[in-house]
Amino acid sequence: MNILVCVKQVPNTKVTKIDPQLDPKTNTLIRSDIPAIANPFDEFAMELAARVKDAHEGVQITVLSMGPAQADAVLKQCLSVGGDHAYLLSDPAFRGSDTLATSFILSSAVRYLEEKEGRFDLIFCGKQAIDGETAQVGPELAEYLGYAQATYVTEVTAQDGGVEVNRETADGYERIWVQYPAVLTITKTAYEPRLPSIKSKLASIRAVIPTFTAKELGLDPEKCGLKGSRTKVIRSCNPEKKAGCMKIKEETGAESAHKLFDLLHSEHII
Repeated sequence: MNILVCVKQVPNTKVTKIDPQLDPKTNTLIRSDIPAIANPFDEFAMELAARVKDAHEGVQITVLSMGPAQADAVLKQCLSVGGDHAYLLSDPAFRGSDTLATSFILSSAVRYLEEKEGRFDLIFCGKQAIDGETAQVGPELAEYLGYAQATYVTEVTAQDGGVEVNRETADGYERIWVQYPAVLTITKTAYEPRLPSIKSKLASIRAVIPTFTAKELGLDPEKCGLKGSRTKVIRSCNPEKKAGCMKIKEETGAESAHKLFDLLHSEHII
């Protein structure tokens, strides 16, 4: 069985004191000064793929990412926890791609890799990236490839001819069967992403990640990046920072609650 896991490097805005800035010309996020991490939902996708590999003999996991050269750190992280092969899609022509252009580029890379390594039975994606929050790339990738798909997956059981999955819905959970080849988008699961061993970590650090450009994939640059994007950002801005607050800290919690009530009542809020 061949499995592909699509991963993305995203800004780690929780630990940086740098306010994210937008390019005034393209209205895209300037990422160069922001520390980066693996997209958390992609880590769950990698964990479920690794669990399928643990349960079945002969499973090969290929990891794919699109981004700048430094995105190879995410690929090496995946190699250290069960990945067998990794490839990076990196080209200035890819910059500024919206979800449609991104899924087009990824689908082209999938077809390119399938010619070399055989068809992928399963493609795992995180349900969404925490920087864009669109949840569109996985389903669009399935559409480009003409593969079956299941979204918001929390559990995977590989079988002959297809895969049985648990998926999260607005009403709870449902269990469905999806035939191969299939694209699965993974949400947060009960399984915490595994940590690498020292041996696998060292091996991944030494790994050389092949990089493919638009030319190598045979792509028209006009269909990639900002030129190939169907959505356009007309205007964007950072939220206005508002300062000023009142801290109520009386001797006891009850006294603080009474003080808060009196203040709200005097302003005719309650």
